[in-house]
Amino acid sequence: MKAKSLIRLLPLLSIAVLISCAGKKEEEKKEDTKVNVYTTVAKLQPVEKTATYTANVRAEVINQITPAMPGRIEKIFVEIGDRVNKGQLLVQMESSTLQQQNTQLANLERDYARYDALLKVGGIARQQVDQIKTQIDILRTAIKSLQDNTQLRSPINGIVTARNYDNGDVFAQIPILTVQQLSPLRAIINVSESYFSKVTVGMPVTIQLDVYENEIFTGKVSLVYPTIDAATHTFGIQIAIDNRDMKVRPGMYGRVTLNFGTGQSVLVPDVAVQKQTGSNDKFIFAIENGIARYRKVELGQRLGDYYEILSGVEAGDVIVTAGHTRLIEGTEVEIIKN
Repeated sequence: MKAKSLIRLLPLLSIAVLISCAGKKEEEKKEDTKVNVYTTVAKLQPVEKTATYTANVRAEVINQITPAMPGRIEKIFVEIGDRVNKGQLLVQMESSTLQQQNTQLANLERDYARYDALLKVGGIARQQVDQIKTQIDILRTAIKSLQDNTQLRSPINGIVTARNYDNGDVFAQIPILTVQQLSPLRAIINVSESYFSKVTVGMPVTIQLDVYENEIFTGKVSLVYPTIDAATHTFGIQIAIDNRDMKVRPGMYGRVTLNFGTGQSVLVPDVAVQKQTGSNDKFIFAIENGIARYRKVELGQRLGDYYEILSGVEAGDVIVTAGHTRLIEGTEVEIIKN
């Protein structure tokens, strides 16, 4: 009788064992779906607030040396690369007209002296003397204009950077010479509107130029443009570069760094930051209640092995530093202790 009861129970026991095994396998399978990751905690730390912008160096003043009218060039006294002083004679234009005017002026001045003597003895009317005096004044003004356009002088201290004619050529439209002032120099950068209230005239800056590798040059903000570009949300800043040693030249390419002081920023290890395939977006995975959450981030400065995070992460967030490759939004994770 007992044997028959046992035989009847065997199928039920087998089913129970199978159900139990299936449950364990299902539990093990669930455990296997969790992705192992390493993490760290985003921290708030004091950071020197700086922003760096690319720029090309420009001359503070550029003068095109040209006469007011076409004419033949008698002599050019300088070459490209020559340093010139304000008022220095650079070009002598053909001067026959000037010579004629000077001769005419000399004749009028002799006539004026003779008329003035006659006026004193009553031999001529005052009106005639005044007329010749007016002619002399008009001619002197014309001669001064001719001199300015016959003897071309440098309006600044600078360097000759272009020469477009030779002696004997006839000046047409292209400037005969270009003279640039090299001290100070300037650079213009476009800065995010978020810094508009923080930038002031006289604010010091540092400049690094590609040609001089790690050498640091100094400058200061000389002009802050008063309006914001609605399309780019930036505003212009002009930087004055004291170039007394003449090492910096117009056209050099480099980076201008502004320092806005020290503030608190969220920092995360650089290994936590990932690049979105097919775009320039950067992201991290944060862990919330054992679930991976995708966070798009805006990066600030790179500080050694860390990035400053401007948005997307808060201090205290748990950030994935290894194991990203198997993660998507909503993946369950198992945090591996370091």
